[in-house]
Amino acid sequence: MILFDTTMGPLVFADQYLQLSARLPSHNIYGLGEHVHQNYRHDTNWRTWPIFTRDSFPNGGTHNLYGHYPYFLCLEDESGKSFGVFLMNSNAMEVTLQPAPAVTYRTIGGVLDFYILLGDTPEQVVHEFLELIGKPMIPPYWSLGFQLSRWDYGSLDEVKKTVERNRAVDLPYDIQYTDIDYMEDKKDFTYDEVNFKDLPQFADYMHEKGQKYILILDPAIAISRRINGPYEAYDRGTQKNAWVTEADGITPLVGEVWPGVAVFPDYTNPSCKEWWTDEYVRLSKEIKHDALWIDMNEVSNFMKGSIKGCDDNNLNYPPFTPSILDGVLYSKTLCMDSKQTWGNHYDVHSLYGYAMVLATKDALERVFEGNRSLMLTRSSFPGVGKYSGHWLGDNAANWNDIKWAIPGMLEFGLFGIPYIGADICGFFDDVSEELCRRWMQVGAFYPFSRNHNAQHYKPQDPAVFGADSLLLNTSKHYLNIRYTLLPYLYTLFYKAHTTGDTVVRPVMHEFYSDSNTWTVDRQFLWGKHLLITPVLDPVSTCTGSERMTFRKQQVEMYLPADKLGLHIRGGAILPIQRPAVTTVYSRLNPMGLIVALDDNNRAAGELFWDDGDSRGILTKSDGVSGELTIQVMHSGYSDPNNLKFENITVLGVSSPPVTVNVTHNNNNIVVSTFKYDTVKQVLYLRDLNLTLGQNYTVRWDQVRDPVPETQRFDCYPEPDSDETKCRARGCIWGTSTNEGVPWCYYPEDYGYTATTVIEQPSGWSFDITRNAGLRSSGRPESPDINSLRVEIKYHSADLLQFKIFDPTNKRFEVPVPLNVPSTPETDETKRLYIVHVKKQPFGIQVIRKSTGTLIWDSALPGFTFSDLFIQVSTRLSSDYVYGFGETEHASYKHDLNYHTWGMFTKDQPPGYKMNGYGVHPFYMGLETTADAHGVLLLNSNAMDVTFQPTPALTYRTLGGILDFYIVMGPTPELVVEEYTALIGRPVLPAYWSLGFQLCRYGYANDTEIADLYREMRAAGIPYDVQYADVDYMERQLDFVLDSQFQGLPALVDHMRGEGMRFIFILDPAIGANETTPYSAFDRGVEDDVFIKWPKELSNDIVWGKVWPDFPGVVVNESVDWDTQVEIYRSFAAFPDFFMNRTATWWHREISDFYTKTMKFDGLWIDMNEPSSFVHGTVGEKCLGPPYVVCVFPALESRHRGLNHKTLCMNSQQHLSDGTPVKHYDVHNLYGWSHTKPTYDALLSVTGKRGIVVTRSTYPSSGKWAGHWLGDNNSSWDQLYKSIIGMMEFSLFGFSYTGADICGFFNPAQYEMCLRWTQLGAFYPYSRNHNGKFNPVSNLAIYLSIQ
Repeated sequence: MILFDTTMGPLVFADQYLQLSARLPSHNIYGLGEHVHQNYRHDTNWRTWPIFTRDSFPNGGTHNLYGHYPYFLCLEDESGKSFGVFLMNSNAMEVTLQPAPAVTYRTIGGVLDFYILLGDTPEQVVHEFLELIGKPMIPPYWSLGFQLSRWDYGSLDEVKKTVERNRAVDLPYDIQYTDIDYMEDKKDFTYDEVNFKDLPQFADYMHEKGQKYILILDPAIAISRRINGPYEAYDRGTQKNAWVTEADGITPLVGEVWPGVAVFPDYTNPSCKEWWTDEYVRLSKEIKHDALWIDMNEVSNFMKGSIKGCDDNNLNYPPFTPSILDGVLYSKTLCMDSKQTWGNHYDVHSLYGYAMVLATKDALERVFEGNRSLMLTRSSFPGVGKYSGHWLGDNAANWNDIKWAIPGMLEFGLFGIPYIGADICGFFDDVSEELCRRWMQVGAFYPFSRNHNAQHYKPQDPAVFGADSLLLNTSKHYLNIRYTLLPYLYTLFYKAHTTGDTVVRPVMHEFYSDSNTWTVDRQFLWGKHLLITPVLDPVSTCTGSERMTFRKQQVEMYLPADKLGLHIRGGAILPIQRPAVTTVYSRLNPMGLIVALDDNNRAAGELFWDDGDSRGILTKSDGVSGELTIQVMHSGYSDPNNLKFENITVLGVSSPPVTVNVTHNNNNIVVSTFKYDTVKQVLYLRDLNLTLGQNYTVRWDQVRDPVPETQRFDCYPEPDSDETKCRARGCIWGTSTNEGVPWCYYPEDYGYTATTVIEQPSGWSFDITRNAGLRSSGRPESPDINSLRVEIKYHSADLLQFKIFDPTNKRFEVPVPLNVPSTPETDETKRLYIVHVKKQPFGIQVIRKSTGTLIWDSALPGFTFSDLFIQVSTRLSSDYVYGFGETEHASYKHDLNYHTWGMFTKDQPPGYKMNGYGVHPFYMGLETTADAHGVLLLNSNAMDVTFQPTPALTYRTLGGILDFYIVMGPTPELVVEEYTALIGRPVLPAYWSLGFQLCRYGYANDTEIADLYREMRAAGIPYDVQYADVDYMERQLDFVLDSQFQGLPALVDHMRGEGMRFIFILDPAIGANETTPYSAFDRGVEDDVFIKWPKELSNDIVWGKVWPDFPGVVVNESVDWDTQVEIYRSFAAFPDFFMNRTATWWHREISDFYTKTMKFDGLWIDMNEPSSFVHGTVGEKCLGPPYVVCVFPALESRHRGLNHKTLCMNSQQHLSDGTPVKHYDVHNLYGWSHTKPTYDALLSVTGKRGIVVTRSTYPSSGKWAGHWLGDNNSSWDQLYKSIIGMMEFSLFGFSYTGADICGFFNPAQYEMCLRWTQLGAFYPYSRNHNGKFNPVSNLAIYLSIQ
């Protein structure tokens, strides 16, 4: 895929105008800033965004704001593959997004310096961008507490009143700010000695209660004197030449900001940085405080350029001005020709805030030395996040701004500033109680959580609304939750600091495979595990449930006035701590864990803990059903408070535990204080006293009943189960009122045991033994095999195989060649999976390394391996399973509520639970993390699969071995790519075969085809391919032209001369009762190509009956079908296409037909399941003793046996190497074996690629042929189910697939056919095909009716 294609537009590179355009692969574009983006995903309908730092209000317009971010992320598609594009350029610019989709950059200076970052997921792209620009700082722990501020408290007394009233109501509250009103006349490095006379001691006042104090500094420095003397900060700066100068490089540029007429520090000047640090050190000695807030650093100037104005030159008035606010570069800032050490302000304007951050970083390090402290900046540039946080600027108290804060936070996560938030309750305007209440709820989950408002507006701190107010109570409730979760939030910042993880995370980053998440920006995540769903509209409540068990659905939740939505994702372990009113006090309290088990009863999490400023402990927790492990990964800090894990809450525990034990240093302690909530399925462990920084294992043993119904695995799949038969197999009998639940099920120890199990670098090889004491599996005709060999091979990073077989007696193995690497992947770090072997009962567990998801777990009861019956079960990673075929499925996603699907190739039109033409024992599973994997069972015997809501899957097959292949994805599309790499990539069809095609069973003669062709041409309907079904053959004999179609060769030549293509049908069955020479049969007998009985029974051909008729008969189609078959159908022989000589014979017959009878462009092979109109053989009595089938899979007509509508199972075939095999083992491979010789013959005879279309398929058939979905009905349900069928065959490696448009059987109703034709125009294989005796459904006929 081309990601960034600059060939679509010209490159313009002039001195003051640079333009570049690039086509993008998708519309999923995120980032660019700083602006207010009303939605997280960009609108690509010709939207232009200027980028140039500016002091402006974030009121929803498209104008430029405080920061400069020419960076965006693009999600390509559902695979998750993404890329980032960063233009390292600080000049004023604009970026236009257009519907192509494409992006155009226009900048007015510098160079075009692009960085392209590629990732498999959006989150990985963020990691790579932050590797480039620098990973974010980890803020001090106290800075994650709630914060209060306002512009113009008026006096320190008013500040203290605010502090006291919020302390009095026990509001969790860590930090108090003062804005510029604390200063003397708004001059930096001063304080108002009248209204704020006690400010030097204010920090001590805050510290007494465990709180912090932060003050503000702006860059502009007044040139006027102080009230009682000189303004020494200005004087010292002048001595240092610290100011931005006019164009002459000497005269300080003078503007006006809050303190009045002012100069502007040039932070790019080392002398200025020294001055700034020195002034800050002086201030810190005078006014004690804890951190610094820097503002107005875009840089903001209330004059246009300077008090003198700006000269008329090409810097102040360039040839092109981007679409910035006011349309003038120096509006509300400095003249562009002013000088800084790094260059003209024209070039470095957007770096002003960045340079101020660097200078402030030095100043903070000088004052706070080893402690981290905190910086908060308004203006920013890529890389600022290494040193500072950011807030979203001077918003307003309205419902738009509460919404738009979420896209803003998500974007700054992309930009590398995870310490981000908006002014809670709005900066400008008086706020309503309802809006402030809702904003306090969501603001409790802003990483930077500060309530801040402006001069002259009503106070909006929570306590001002009243001690019993709903606003205060809900604020306390959610701030207490925040403080409870601070260990988790702090760990997220540690992950951001060390790996580049986002803290506030878009839902799309975790669930990119669901396109509905691409536009979600009214919710956000903390990390990957906590979903926050705020109410962002007035008077809005919804209804719903508290436990979400469904996926990929929009759900309405009950969110009354005091609630927002909080959901923990299954699979999470969240570290928590008992909250207090400040972080100083909360850090003294006991800790705990919330464990939310996923569908596989697993969970994992991490905790980073330090003193809040420096050293730390990294603890990792892993949970699996019944066990929780706490392990210290790195210990560099011992907490002086001797913190303990006191409480652990486990969500999703399905049954009450009998005992709970804690193991520490090999000592086992019984936990007596635990409680289980049976309704919510929550286990509460209390008073545990587990010391932070030490290793523990917590285990709980759950009550078994004796096996929960969803954990039962069927011991008696046969239809005649009863308690006596069940117990005879050593199984458990237990009735159930729930439909589908097995009444006869395996005990937990039923299966095999592995003894000596050692992993090698390339895999495993070991023996397993059937568990002693078990009764026979209950099928005397199929003796159990007591000793088996297991081989597990690590083929590649994303492919592994495990094979279970009898090492002493060779059993049938599928001869389909697969593309496996010649050397295994022995480097464990490269593999996407981990394999564990459970010894008792034996099972294989495959775990996705990146997420810990268990994607295969066959350590379940019921593993059976007998001569003619094999059964194995596995847990599934989720309810989202797709594939298995070929059979009609009512939905693409499988229903796991006890459904069984048979697989055995059969001439069976689509129908519910009816096994169809092909066999594909392959499925794709989605995991709860949105990763995906695929599993192939390479076994060609009759089988079925049963789903159950555990979720789990049971395979039952009637022979062969178990040979599984797992591809690891991790996206659905990558699963298909890896699967087709294994079985073979789909055939590339000829271009013409993508055109529309017409066919019918029942053309009377060649004139009817000629008339059809003429009508379609006259109607002007796009139409590329015409077919002939078996009616073109003399009595349905392959390679023989019927007397009514003698003109067909000339018609075909004529049509091909006009650009058409023609395809004929060929069936495998060859008529055998001809009274005149029939070369196809005669030469076949001569070459010994037909399927025969085993030699010990007979040397005769196994006769069937299919379409060929006896010579000289006239078929009366009014008599019933069975009578027709008996009196009209001739004996037929079936070629054994496994044999090389059969391929040679088949090639010769096709070649002779092409050269001697008529030309064709493609071949359509049908009836190759193989289908026979008699059961087993003519006379329906197979030679030899009855072939034993001990368990009939869930097949159509299972009561008729496997011989139904096909050959006897003991018919003998021969593989290409001469090995004799029973049709019993290779029946499902007949169509596969038929396809390649047909494809080879077509290529050889025509010299062109053409196309082969086959009805019966098996994995890898798609290398040679396309497929249609068979003889469907003309009905609405078949129309929509065709989509499901096509999507499944795409999984199976068939790109060229489609259904018979308008249906094969039954007359087509007009509206349905109209809709089907509309849909069918987008089938990859687009063919209208209907059956005999039905009205013609070609488009020209419908047009003539209209």
